[in-house]
Amino acid sequence: MSIQSTHENVLILDFGGQYTQLIARRVRECQVFCEIVPFSISSDEIKERAAKALILSGGPSSVYEPGAPSVSPALFDLGVPILGICYGHQLVAKLLGGDVAPAAHREYGATTVHVVNQSSLFSGMESRLSCWMSHGDTVQAPPAGFEVLAATPSTPVAAMGDPRRRIYGVQFHPEVSHTPFGKSLLQRFLHDVAGCRGDWTSSAFVEQTVAEIRERVGEHRVVCGISGGVDSACAAALAHRAVGDQLTCIFVDHGLLRAGEADQVEKDFADALGIRLVCVNAADRFLHRLAGVRDPEKKRKIIGKEFIRVFEETADNMTGVRFLAQGTLYPDVIESGFGSSATIKSHHNVGGLPKRMRLKVIEPLRWLFKDEVREVSRRLGLPEHIVNRHPFPGPGLAIRIIGAVTPERLETLRAADRIFIDEMKASNLYDSIWQAYAAMAPELRSVGVMGDQRTYTCPIILRAVTSEDAMTASWSRLPYDFLERVASRIVNEVAGINRVVYDVSSKPPATIEWE
Repeated sequence: MSIQSTHENVLILDFGGQYTQLIARRVRECQVFCEIVPFSISSDEIKERAAKALILSGGPSSVYEPGAPSVSPALFDLGVPILGICYGHQLVAKLLGGDVAPAAHREYGATTVHVVNQSSLFSGMESRLSCWMSHGDTVQAPPAGFEVLAATPSTPVAAMGDPRRRIYGVQFHPEVSHTPFGKSLLQRFLHDVAGCRGDWTSSAFVEQTVAEIRERVGEHRVVCGISGGVDSACAAALAHRAVGDQLTCIFVDHGLLRAGEADQVEKDFADALGIRLVCVNAADRFLHRLAGVRDPEKKRKIIGKEFIRVFEETADNMTGVRFLAQGTLYPDVIESGFGSSATIKSHHNVGGLPKRMRLKVIEPLRWLFKDEVREVSRRLGLPEHIVNRHPFPGPGLAIRIIGAVTPERLETLRAADRIFIDEMKASNLYDSIWQAYAAMAPELRSVGVMGDQRTYTCPIILRAVTSEDAMTASWSRLPYDFLERVASRIVNEVAGINRVVYDVSSKPPATIEWE
């Protein structure tokens, strides 16, 4: 049995919107399982998946553009509740005979919407609500059978609904935090309109996933790649609960780790989790393969393939190993190219995997977002210092060095990163930040003065962000005196660095990692 077949399933049809992943997060927060699927999914497949509801996402297109993404009108005859958001709202209106046209005044940003019909979506809400708009086209008149539920001065149909067919549309974005009532609206659609019970909980996930792993593995042995982060630790804990001593964890020191990380991982798994651990020092092997490689996508693919080869070679020395467990998350799958989403970067455990593998891959966390993984980890009893550890990419410091990777550059970056993280913990800032790290741009050099001498060396880049799920992120407003202290220590204690800069870019348009 799969996750999709045992839980209520809502399908989010992706039209390439920048907030599609946020829709999924909000649906999960309503304790309803959901998947992001291509907008081209067929009616037959929707039936096969027994979808409880469909959500049509936003997107950058106009419904009147040649070749604009669309769905078959047969979708509306399935009897499945539908909610269109932004582009999805306009598409519903157009396909069912409504009037969609370019807006006389485009709406971008915070907008006040006036509720004119307190139907099931707006039941019990105020008559005037703040929401987030981002659109050029607008629905001028709803299709036959639809009622106008809300409007703004520039958008006569900001929300509409056909209660008989259970089809709704909203022009604003209920999934973003700038629409304060958005989660309540989604809850009303999911629970009141679609009749979802809300059976997606961490305890139910653990119970089902353990049973699935046990059934699939049988009497065979499993190896699990461990990085020390919460994702791989959670995957290992699930596998260990399912198959016990049939599991052996493999920790690969690829030479791209942060300072002291290898010792910490070994201590955690021996002391905290009690799981059998094999440590493999493969630093020379990875650095040899990365020599002279500057392109970040090539780095990720090289590291991903080499990881698998190390696992396979290590597993060859064990009897009966058939499976490899790893901590792939849903955002990894999405960012590596999924559905209508562009490939942002190939994650080493998704786009970086070799096509031919001797081991069969188990990905127990493939459907989870990061905060869901943390919740499951607590349910499994993992210690808080593992649960709250900042995300660290599988390719490690290789993608935090902008350019070719060398042992000398790695040592410089390790030293700077340790100072940043140590100071953050000493200032009680670490737990309030989603992710913080130092990056290095060794091929970008600038003039400095140290000890009355001219220097011409590279900068260290500090990055700290706040986020819910890594799909979007805001740069952290760290105190100036803290940044000054960190910068002073790095310049004075790390050889070859004469400048420290702080990244104030959010995601989007940037990503959290530099490469």
